[in-house]
Amino acid sequence: MKKYLRSANKMDKSVFAKTKYFIIDMDGTFYLSGNLIEGSVDFIDRLKETGRDYYFFTNNSSNNVEVCRAKLEKMGFPVKKEKVIVSSHVAADYLNKKHPGKRVYLLGNERLTADMENAGINLVDEDPDIVLLGFDTTLTYEKIRKAALYISAGAVYLATHPDLNCPTADGFMLDTGSMIEMFAASTGRRPLVLGKPMTATVDYITDLLGCGRDELAFVGDRLATDIAIGMNHGIPCALVYSGVTTPEMYEKSQIRASVAVQNLKALAEYL
Repeated sequence: MKKYLRSANKMDKSVFAKTKYFIIDMDGTFYLSGNLIEGSVDFIDRLKETGRDYYFFTNNSSNNVEVCRAKLEKMGFPVKKEKVIVSSHVAADYLNKKHPGKRVYLLGNERLTADMENAGINLVDEDPDIVLLGFDTTLTYEKIRKAALYISAGAVYLATHPDLNCPTADGFMLDTGSMIEMFAASTGRRPLVLGKPMTATVDYITDLLGCGRDELAFVGDRLATDIAIGMNHGIPCALVYSGVTTPEMYEKSQIRASVAVQNLKALAEYL
């Protein structure tokens, strides 16, 4: 493993030469099991020293900005609300731009529902134009039944993100990606996914920050989302081994990062 780590991490500080904004994943990247990962705050300090900025991005649409901020504050790292971006923001923006005023049937908990309502999305329970599948921690069979009927009938079908599982203190819980597979088995249809690693997320962030893609970098512990979004869009990306991906998993993967390091503390050496 040591040999692989050396070969994967030849120091090249030019990788992030144009980067102005680091888009950082949260769980497994900045913190783990309710504790900040060693060196995470040092990385933020180093960004500031070099004149760069950061934003957190989470695919977890069952949480909202305030939940994320509360977690960070409890760990001793308070942030302003503008620093946290959730896949639900991308979904609401997409709906308002591409399907303004359309009737939306939402699979989501009270936090995701509130986010959509606050964004002016027209949520309905019957006869929707669109089905939006989020990470619904209040999912019931009746919700599933109705969504399947609407999807089968031809409603536009969207999903906030593709993660199969969400990590928890005791292992994991089924996430939106698993629900995508369930509906695909029933209806034969798959949604347009909006969160990482999809183009909708890149477009949302560049519009929000008023920057080009070449001014971004993505950082995270998940190959299929955090790293794929960079690889698929020509954006620098850094894989950290502090979460779900191990060096052995990365070595076998066709998804490639610009940089692979142990954690954010090691990534700071590239700045």
